[in-house]
Amino acid sequence: MKQRTLGNSNLQVSSLGLGCMGLSFGYGPATDKQDAIRVIRKAFELGVTFFDTAEAYGPFKNEELLGEALSPIRDEVIIATKFGFEQGLSEKGMNSKPENIRRVTDAALKRLRTDRIDLLYQHRVDTSVPIEDVAGTVKELIKTGKVKYFGLSEAGANTIRRAHAVQPVAALQNEYSLWFREPESEIFPLLEELGIGFVPFSPLGKGFLTGAITSNTKFDKSDFRNIVPRFQEENRKANQIVVDKIGEFAKRKNATPAQVALAWVMAQKPWIVPIPGTTKINRLEENLKADQLTLTPEDLRDIENTFSEINVQGARYPKHLLERVGK
Repeated sequence: MKQRTLGNSNLQVSSLGLGCMGLSFGYGPATDKQDAIRVIRKAFELGVTFFDTAEAYGPFKNEELLGEALSPIRDEVIIATKFGFEQGLSEKGMNSKPENIRRVTDAALKRLRTDRIDLLYQHRVDTSVPIEDVAGTVKELIKTGKVKYFGLSEAGANTIRRAHAVQPVAALQNEYSLWFREPESEIFPLLEELGIGFVPFSPLGKGFLTGAITSNTKFDKSDFRNIVPRFQEENRKANQIVVDKIGEFAKRKNATPAQVALAWVMAQKPWIVPIPGTTKINRLEENLKADQLTLTPEDLRDIENTFSEINVQGARYPKHLLERVGK
């Protein structure tokens, strides 16, 4: 698999990473542990070196899973995890107090069975703690060797700039895909200016862009998509045109919709590394083949022209979660 460097950092990773959240959390019942370990190790066999988790995925279960799966190959992979919620529970609100960051880091090191975290993100901005204090705390952790690089997730431009002035931000993790392109306007120019890499989560639109979800799809009662406005039945019906158009491009390229959607994200900037997630090895193999799919300038123009005329229906988060992003 090709390699990419996240911005001006020396952090080199596979051009596609693996978002591991869905193996334990968010999309219905957790995957059987041994099956999940097989998916993670298969990803490594296929060239993935970049694995993403967080204390909040479970909470804690996902980090423990990665610790077990990756311990035999720890020195050959890059592990990213996140702090920022009270007791790892998003419903309890944010906690980026310095003492909590230090406590969470020590606990994550144990769960991940490692002596360092390659990339430590603030999961969401905590407006009650100055970002300078957050960045300063991570800077101290980097000095001690417990952390190698600092990242932010869903942060706004002003926060990114202020954090970067204290401790260089290696990567920003935000949602980004063919049906959510908001970061392009303000965030991309800032990342380019500061030399920060971009790690898009949900590059397949939480599964919708694969074509596997229709207006008739029923999600498990514990599936996060049940509360996402964009996934309400009437919006799925209206947004089907997005999948249909991606499918047309995929046929032209002898590829799958997922491969086109991922290749498009990677084609936007050389410092973008998407982290699609999956629980199935066949989907993993399909996704990773996007690394070999080249979209020509003409393909990219055609996609741009087609999608500029589509108005995607429904917000990407319910109101209470939208209030936590872009701070």
